[in-house]
Parts: sequence; structure tokens; C-alpha cells
Amino acid sequence: MRGPNDIRIVAPALEKYTQERLLGDVWKRPGLSARDRSIVTFAVLIARNQTIEMPYYLNLALDNGVKPREISEIITHLAFYSGWSNAVSAVAVAKDVFARRKIGPDQLPAPSPQLLPLDEAAEAQRASRVGEQFGAIAPGVVRNTTELLFRDLWLRPDLAPRDRSLVTVSALIASGQVAQMPYHLNRAMDNGLTQAQASEVITHLAFYVGWPNAFSALPVAKDVFEKRPK
Repeated sequence: MRGPNDIRIVAPALEKYTQERLLGDVWKRPGLSARDRSIVTFAVLIARNQTIEMPYYLNLALDNGVKPREISEIITHLAFYSGWSNAVSAVAVAKDVFARRKIGPDQLPAPSPQLLPLDEAAEAQRASRVGEQFGAIAPGVVRNTTELLFRDLWLRPDLAPRDRSLVTVSALIASGQVAQMPYHLNRAMDNGLTQAQASEVITHLAFYVGWPNAFSALPVAKDVFEKRPK
């Protein structure tokens, strides 16, 4: 993040809002832990390829308890959900932060770890539904979605399923991809994210992705909340 003086000489009102409302209020709200807020914010910066702010928030994430192996997995995960180039841009920033903090290979995840157990029934249902909808249109995408994403990436153990969902939902809102939100928000809540936490994620994201993107996500979240079993 640019220092207060850097912001003040160009936009003193922005510096005031940054100190009083963003850092002084939003980051201190009890609805999400500081660790969750760091995961959400880092995911947004990758999804939007905003590398200027990344060193500050990456260091903050590490200070807030996000482990280096989790940082590595967030970047890897978002290569699939925000694009390879965005992930590689994040790698360049993380490399320097890791070097300064003496984070070595022993603190990073294995390229091919033992995967988490798969819910075979749920995955078969998802794959069947997607195959019926799009198998004739883009069979390669459908195949890779099953083989790479849901039978590999989502089962990597160094980022908990709840956190992986938190990263995905945050990236979707950041990118304005609300059509993909119902499935992933439901999955996030199945993975342990509460409705109150999901609501707070959108509140937090309003400051980092803008009010229009947050408001575009609200009707989708409302529909998901109302349709979930009480």
C-alpha cells in the first residue's frame, strides 16, 4: 500500500477514508477474522492483477497467520480462476516477499501431494450436470473441469476447502463473474463459511472491488441464502 504521505499529496480525502474507514473500521469488524480478511484481499489483488498493493497485503497476510504454503496454494488456485498471467504476476511479488522473510522451499506445498478424499457422489452429480449442459459445446473444458479442477486442484491439502472456497468467491466478485457465484457460494457454505461471514466478505470487498461489483453480488447472495435449508 502507498504510505499515508504518498496518498495525502494527491488525494487527502482518500487518505482520510483509508485510515479512518478502511483500516480503522472495516479491518476491525468482528464478522471476519484478520486472517480471513487477508485471504480475501490477497485473492482480489491477484484476480484484478493489482500488484502495486500486493507486497503490503502479502506481508500483512503472513503477519495475520496465513502460512507460506497457503499463499502458494492461493496463487496456484487462482491461475485457474483468474488466469495464468495474473498468477505469474503474483509469483513475482511473492518471490521478493518470501526472500526478505527467508521463506524457503521447506515451507511450500509439494507439487503432487496426497489429495484429500473426494465426495464421489457429489462430484458425479456435478460432472453429469455440466456434461449435459456443455459437453457438446466444449468437451475439452468439461473434461479439464473434472480432471484438473474438481479431481485435483480442489483436493490439494495445503489450503483448506473453506479457504479455497473463500478465495474463489472473492475472485468471482472481484471479476464481476456473478453468474458463477451460486454454485461456489453454496459450496463455500457447505465447506463451513457461515451466512454471516459470507455477508461480511461482500462488505469487505466493496472497498477493494468497488460498490458496483459488491451490489451486483448482493442479489445472488440473497437468493442463495434464501434457498438454503434453515
